[in-house]
Amino acid sequence: MGNDYPQLHSHELVDGYAFKHIKYERKPLRDPKGNAHEGLYNVWIWLNNPGQYNSYTTEAVKEVILAFRNASVDRAAVAVVFTAVGDKAFCTGGNTKEYAEYYAGNPQEYRQYMRLFNDMVSAILMCDKPVINRVNGMRIGGGQEIGMACDFHVAADTARFGQAGPKHGSAPDGGATDFLPLFVGMAYAMESCVLCEPMSAHKALRLGMINRVVPVLKHNGKFVPNPLVVVDRFSDEFGAIVHGESRTGDELAKGKAVLKDCTTDFSLLDATVEEFCWKLSQTMPDCTTKTTESLRKFKLEHWDRNKETNRAWLALNMMTEAKAGFRAFNEGPKEQREVDFLALRRELAKGRPWTEELIRDVSPQYKHAHSGSCSCPK
Repeated sequence: MGNDYPQLHSHELVDGYAFKHIKYERKPLRDPKGNAHEGLYNVWIWLNNPGQYNSYTTEAVKEVILAFRNASVDRAAVAVVFTAVGDKAFCTGGNTKEYAEYYAGNPQEYRQYMRLFNDMVSAILMCDKPVINRVNGMRIGGGQEIGMACDFHVAADTARFGQAGPKHGSAPDGGATDFLPLFVGMAYAMESCVLCEPMSAHKALRLGMINRVVPVLKHNGKFVPNPLVVVDRFSDEFGAIVHGESRTGDELAKGKAVLKDCTTDFSLLDATVEEFCWKLSQTMPDCTTKTTESLRKFKLEHWDRNKETNRAWLALNMMTEAKAGFRAFNEGPKEQREVDFLALRRELAKGRPWTEELIRDVSPQYKHAHSGSCSCPK
């Protein structure tokens, strides 16, 4: 009997699209011995802006949406791996240069952008394939949000996780306020979203935010744990990691000295990701899809209820705090890229309206805002 199969329809939105701002790659499915299995693949979607810590531009967001749609309808795909180029960051959120130079002060434009962002998150949450987030570095801000939309999380032990919105003029309403309480509980979610203090991969594992932490640093040819983090136990299998607070003082200085002599090797990280993909291949495909869809409903319940009103608020915020915060981050000196919070609070407490003059008075890029003082009118 021959292979007399029917002619299949294409369900891709754009057949044969050539990605320019991200990378889209089909990799053969491999078993634990490294053998490739013909006719089955994993789709790897790479953010590709390492020079700006893989922040996503408007054009990149469009391509991520399309990439997840393509992967979703790929009949031969077992899983999707969402990751990024380089060893510094998975993603640090939206491109602050674009935010500061185009969207700041243009709420009507930012509202359209947030439609795309929302569609990107939804594309991840509605993908017909399980999605593994390969966290190759910082997962901060919007990067944390698109990461949490994924189903599985395998992180380099050098990765950092957290939010940045209230520090830079936004609210983490692109998914963090919806998803994070489901991962870590309300207390830690409140601390992370409001205070914007990043946590190590080890702490993220302890809190239940991610599935695996894998060493990626080599010192004298051997894998070693991240020297910037206090690790109480580190088993031979790198699975028994607890504590995970960042080092401070002399210990931090010693850790940085060790770090300078380390090289980065993602071979164990990639092997762990491939292992997850292989385990997924050893399940019934439709049952796996239904199970992931059922579990995603907990995230979708909050996301679908809030995403549109959050989009509207985030757009209007581009006239006030986001306008000031993103410009400060983009234009401020390297050592100070946040507004003078105390000066801003004092002026707002007096009833001063939001104007360009107020933004200048509290922003580090203007010479007259210095040393914690403000030249605001009395």
